[in-house]
This record gives sequence, C-alpha cells and structure tokens, in this order.
Amino acid sequence: MTCLITGATSGIGKATALAIARRGIHTVIVGRNHEKCLRTALHIKQKSRSEAVDFFIADLASLSDVRKVAAAFKEKYSKLDILVNNVGARFMNYIQSPDGYEMTFALNHLSGFLLTHLLMDTLNKCKVSRIVNVASGAHARALELESLLVNVENYDGRKAYAQSKLANLLFTYELSRRVAGTGITVNAVDPGGVATNFNRNNGFRFWLRHIGAHILARNLTGPQKGAETSVYLAISQDVEGITGRYYRYRQPIESSPASYDRKAAKRIWELSEKFTGMSST
Repeated sequence: MTCLITGATSGIGKATALAIARRGIHTVIVGRNHEKCLRTALHIKQKSRSEAVDFFIADLASLSDVRKVAAAFKEKYSKLDILVNNVGARFMNYIQSPDGYEMTFALNHLSGFLLTHLLMDTLNKCKVSRIVNVASGAHARALELESLLVNVENYDGRKAYAQSKLANLLFTYELSRRVAGTGITVNAVDPGGVATNFNRNNGFRFWLRHIGAHILARNLTGPQKGAETSVYLAISQDVEGITGRYYRYRQPIESSPASYDRKAAKRIWELSEKFTGMSST
C-alpha cells in the first residue's frame, strides 16, 4: 500500500505520516523545503523502522507545483491507496498566491482539489482507496460561500480561513457523490485544537492567541492526538466503505448546515475547475 500526505513535515501531517509508516505502509510526504523533507523522512524511517518513506518537494500554494508533484508521483508510483490532503495555513494579512488567488483559499482548498483530480487515475487503479481531507471546526463560522476573490480592502483572515474550510467540506461531500460506486471513499476530519506551529507564520502574538484560546477551551492536544482521526480514516477497517462523512475524535459528527448545501457544492466545484484549469470529470 502507498499513502501520500501533504503538509507532512511538521505538526499533524508529520504525526500522521509517522503513524501510517509504522503500519508498514509505503509513506510519501510532500513539503516545500528540501532539507526539512529530508530530515522528516529520516526521522520517520528511524522511528517507524521502515525504509519505505519517500518525499517530493512542492509549494502547494502554486498550481504549477501541484501539477509537477502529481506528475512526479505518477512517474514513480503506478497506484495510490491513500491520499491525505493535510496541508493548510491561515494568513491574517492579505497575500496572493503565485496564481493570483487569496493565499488561504489557494493553499487550503485549490491545492487539494487539483491534486486529487490529477491523482484520481492512480486512486482508481486500486480496488479500494481512500481520500482524507483535513478540515476544521472553524468552517462553521462561514455561513455561506461569499466572494472567494476577496481583496485587501475587505480582507479578514479568520473569515478567509473559515471559508476555505467550508470549501473543504463542500468538496468532500460533492466528490463522494461523484465517485460513488468506484471503490474510492472520501471523508473529512476536524483534528480539533492542536499545539503545532499553525498560525506561527503570522507572528508569535497570533500563534500565542491561537494556543491560548484552545487552552481556555480545554481542548488543546498534541500532534499525535490530533492526527489520530486522520490515521483512523486512512487505514481503519472500521470505516471501510464509509464515505461522505465528517469525523472528530474518530467519531462521525455533523458539520454546519451550510456545508450540506448542494448548490453551493456545485458552485465551488465549478469555480475550482475554472481556477485550476481542470475540465469536468
């Protein structure tokens, strides 16, 4: 078996990769920095006692890099059993991606949308395969998908993050409907509040506020605990054949009412196809 995990050089992604490698599954990680990927791969090999660990370099905020890493993966591997779309970040200040889209939306949603589509043929080569999309409870703060092409004048980093995570769920549910009967399952996870470097890119003050909020809510956990549900959805026999669901702490939960809006799901799908240059499948 082969598993590809994005955003896997730190935090939840790294813990997910280590846990999966320990199950003897060939584990492939994706990260932006070569040295960091190399160190992470060596760490996972040592801790898992498995040599079946590989990595690819890509800045997934760039659609060109997403295409390159998909092509590189398919050149080296003929099939993919598990895809974990884990990469994500929140940007408190407005930043454009290399393709001109708001950075949070580009990294958190468009990268996973495009990568999944580009790897669909390798997923289809397996009798059964799984896609796990790492979402967030923050999606509930987005009551609807408003303008996705936000600009610097009206930018709100928290709102942009919430909308990107709502997009993750709309994509998960729509994709699960579109691949029904193919042997591919698609589920989403809320990892909860996890003590990682998430939000550190915005400076120490924002990171400290993020950690402090979860401490006050008494729901802060470490990366290993935060990764448990992603690992569960990726490999557990308990969820074999289950698709189109949202999980937290290894239990299915309901997401926000807005996330079940099929018209919104179709809209985000069509917009994502347009933004990424993908044709309908």
